[in-house]
Amino acid sequence: MEKPISVGLLGLGTVGSGVVKIIENHQDKLRHQVGCPVKIKKVLVRDLYKERSVKIDTHLLTTDVNEVIHDPEIDVVIEVMGGVEETRRYLLNALRNGKHVVTANKDLMALYGSELLAVASENHCDLFYEASVAGGIPILRSLVDGLASDRITKMMGIVNGTTNFILTKMSKYGAPYEEVLAEAQALGYAEADPTSDVEGLDAARKMAILARLGFSMNIDLDDVQVKGITGITEEDLNYSKRLGYTMKLIGIAHRDGDKVEVSVQPTLLPDSHPLASVNDEYNAVYVYGEAVGETMFYGPGAGSLPTATAVVSDLVAVMKNMRLGVNGRSAVTPQYPKRLKSPCEIFSKYFLRIHVKDQVGAFAKITAIFAEHGVSFEKILQLPLKNSELAEIVVVTHKASLQDYEEIFQKLRDLEVVHEVKSSYRVEGDGQL
Repeated sequence: MEKPISVGLLGLGTVGSGVVKIIENHQDKLRHQVGCPVKIKKVLVRDLYKERSVKIDTHLLTTDVNEVIHDPEIDVVIEVMGGVEETRRYLLNALRNGKHVVTANKDLMALYGSELLAVASENHCDLFYEASVAGGIPILRSLVDGLASDRITKMMGIVNGTTNFILTKMSKYGAPYEEVLAEAQALGYAEADPTSDVEGLDAARKMAILARLGFSMNIDLDDVQVKGITGITEEDLNYSKRLGYTMKLIGIAHRDGDKVEVSVQPTLLPDSHPLASVNDEYNAVYVYGEAVGETMFYGPGAGSLPTATAVVSDLVAVMKNMRLGVNGRSAVTPQYPKRLKSPCEIFSKYFLRIHVKDQVGAFAKITAIFAEHGVSFEKILQLPLKNSELAEIVVVTHKASLQDYEEIFQKLRDLEVVHEVKSSYRVEGDGQL
C-alpha cells in the first residue's frame, strides 16, 4: 500500500471537527483522487479533556504546537484555529520546515497573505486558503484556475452570512436590528462580539483577498473602503422596497484599465438582480470577466461541513501536487503594481433620504446643489412627515463621481432648509457594468 500522507491539524473547533469527519468518512474518495490514504497524525487543542462533537483518539491530541510543526513525518499542516499574530508565527515556522499549509483564516490572509505566500514559494511549499472566503463556495479556485485565461473586471458579492441573515430578517419581517442580532447570536451565526461582522470588517478582509487574486495586485486591507450595517433603519428598508430595491451588504472590487476600487457597504440592488434573492446566511459572488461575461457563485458561506469541504479540497490539491512533484509553484506573484482609483474616478448611483423644512422653494434649493455638480435624479419621493413641520425627500441619483457626491452631501448638510440628512447608500445597477 502507498505510504499515507500525514496531516497535522491546528484547532479542533467547528471547522476542525468537520475536517476530521470528512477525512475519516471520505477515505475511499480521497484515496481514489490521490492514490494513497490520508491520516491525521497530530491535533493541536487548548484542552485535552474537553467534550467534542467528533470522536478522535486522545493520543492524537496535543497542547504543544511544536509536536505538529516540527514533526518530520507530518507533510501538511491544516490551520483552523483562528487568530493572527501567533498563528502567523506557527505557519511561517511550518513553511520553513518544509510543510505545506492549508488555512481557513481570512484575517491572517488579508493581513499577511503576501508574506506567507512568498515564504511558501521560497521553501517550495503549497499554501492554499480556499476556505478563507465564502465557506463552501469554491470562489478562489475558480478565479485562479477556472477563469485563469480571462481578465476579471469586477467582483461583487455577499460574503458575510451574519449580516445577510440580519438584513434578510429585518427586510422580510420588519424586525428591529437589535432583536435580529440577538437571534443571529442565539443561532450561532453571530459572535458574542459581532463588531467584525456588522461593521463590515469581516467582509472587507474577504474582498481584499478576492481583489488580490482577481486583479493580480497587492491589495491591502487598508485599501478597502468600509461601512457596516448598524445604521440601517426600518425606514431605509421600507423606502428601498417602495423604489424596487433590496438592501444588502455588498463587497465590490472593480477594475477600470489599470486602476481599482475595493469597498464594502450597504448597497441597494434592483429586486431583479440575482444577488437580491440571496437570503439568510447564504453567500454569493458575482464575477465579471471580459471573455466569460457574467458568472455567479452561490452557496453556504459558513458552517462546519461546508467550510471543511473547502479545506479538504485544498488538502487534495496539495496531495496531487506532491504526487506530481510540483509543490510551491502555484503561488503567482502579483502581475500589476497597485493603483487605486481616486474619488473622481469612482462612479455610482446613490440613495439619499433627507428631512427638510416644509416650505416653498426648499426642494428647488436642494436640486440646485445637485445641478451645480451635473448630477440628475432617477427617482424622487416627497412626503410630509406626520405631526411635524418637516417633509421627507428620498432621491436616487443617476451616476455621479464619489468626489461630486461627497461635496453635494456636505453642502446639503450645511443648507438652512435641510433639517437632517437621514441616510445615504450606494445603488448598484441592473447587473450590467
